[in-house]
Amino acid sequence: MSASDRAGPGMPCWVSLLTGDLAAAQRFYAAVLGWTFRLGSLGEDFSVALAGGKPVAGVGEVARRMGVAVSWTCYFAVDDADLVAARVRERGGTVAVGPLAVGQGRAVLAADPAGAVFGFWEGKVLRGWHIGSGVAPAWLELRTRDAFASAVFYGEIFDWDNRPDLCEVRYEDEAVMVRAGSRTVACLRGGAIEAAPDPRVRPRWHVYFRVDDVEKAVEAALAGGGSVASEPGAGSGRIGREATLCDPEGGMFTVTENGNSADA
Repeated sequence: MSASDRAGPGMPCWVSLLTGDLAAAQRFYAAVLGWTFRLGSLGEDFSVALAGGKPVAGVGEVARRMGVAVSWTCYFAVDDADLVAARVRERGGTVAVGPLAVGQGRAVLAADPAGAVFGFWEGKVLRGWHIGSGVAPAWLELRTRDAFASAVFYGEIFDWDNRPDLCEVRYEDEAVMVRAGSRTVACLRGGAIEAAPDPRVRPRWHVYFRVDDVEKAVEAALAGGGSVASEPGAGSGRIGREATLCDPEGGMFTVTENGNSADA
């Protein structure tokens, strides 16, 4: 993440794909989401995805080297990575990588007590990148077993309750919503995973990207060697169609036609 200004502490500040094949990932997401790419500031193994010429996400060929699964990961801004890493451990989570010096900041890759992977970042972030606005992802959603237990975990490690000027956490639409001003930046939704018969279905953070046509995105994903995890349909609790897809290496994401899903 090259730097311009700071995101509010505890708020989402970036999303990144950890992949095993950078060139293949670029071809796939260019076809499905219409992205272009430029070299990132972290070396030839990293690129920045652009939509309309503006940064939308990062892609790094690091999954195999780090020994982690190919996945989309959301990052939250923090003032002190060491402090938040300690809070993660104290509350039953796992710190897998970091705090690790990366460029002009420090990054941590962690997992919550239910196993959902997330990251946090101490340092400057891209100016104007905000969930639900511009070309940034439309929505972040944690799908987990117990949304309230997860809300307590994330609220404590990111100190949400003590930052009323930055965020508001409330229950609505059978989920826990995290708002920053007028924007909903994250949703924590629980229940269905508890009885899921598919062992591949596990707690995870899902990233939603806007598209003009969900069906066309699905067709492009299949043509590019990807798969469909959830067929096109109406999104739960939101207006607009969506579908959950996997890239050829298993990175899961959701496409949505609702450009205002994060403001609903």
